Amino acid sequence: MREVLDQELKNSLNATLNMIGTVERMYALGAEVLLSGNRQGLEQLRSIDREVDQMEAQIEADCLRVIALHQPVARDLRQLGLILKCLTDIERMGDYVVHVAEDSQDVVIPESLRPYLSRMMARLEEMSQSLRTALADRDVAQAEATVRMDDEIDDLYEQVQQDLITHLTSDPSQVTDALQLMRIGRAIERIGDHMENIAERVPYWVTGEHRF
Repeated sequence: MREVLDQELKNSLNATLNMIGTVERMYALGAEVLLSGNRQGLEQLRSIDREVDQMEAQIEADCLRVIALHQPVARDLRQLGLILKCLTDIERMGDYVVHVAEDSQDVVIPESLRPYLSRMMARLEEMSQSLRTALADRDVAQAEATVRMDDEIDDLYEQVQQDLITHLTSDPSQVTDALQLMRIGRAIERIGDHMENIAERVPYWVTGEHRF
């Protein structure tokens, strides 16, 4: 029975890593849609997001089945609990990428904002890779490093806000676009927050102690 449980736990973790990796595919495409207005890319993002939704439902069902059949305890149970709590974060990450792409369709992005938004999207990809490594290797230090990576995204979002305030001061008629751009920046920032949420749960899974 132990071998069966070990395989089930491995499968559940691999499925979760695959789900995170699927959302990770969306970041570069989302950046392309955001910065170039690629409408075909938007449809691709929506398609990938539906895959993520299906993954969420399957992984949740599998984890609940493992709990019911094997009644795991200690770190085994903590792993399944972590996965179940993370599913909503991962699913929301995909949703936010779609929101970014959708909101970018009817707005002109000022040249001054492009470097900030581009770097934010690139940082999400880097953060996702770090998060997957932390989970795959059960690496607490890597998880803590992932949490710190969100600081740059927060700083860039503040720069976006400041730039938009400057634009509004010089041209109040742009308030509609500014609000939409603020919403785009906020959506990107929220993706980083969701990854931070996941990373913060890793120490408890591995050690049984809360670090955050």
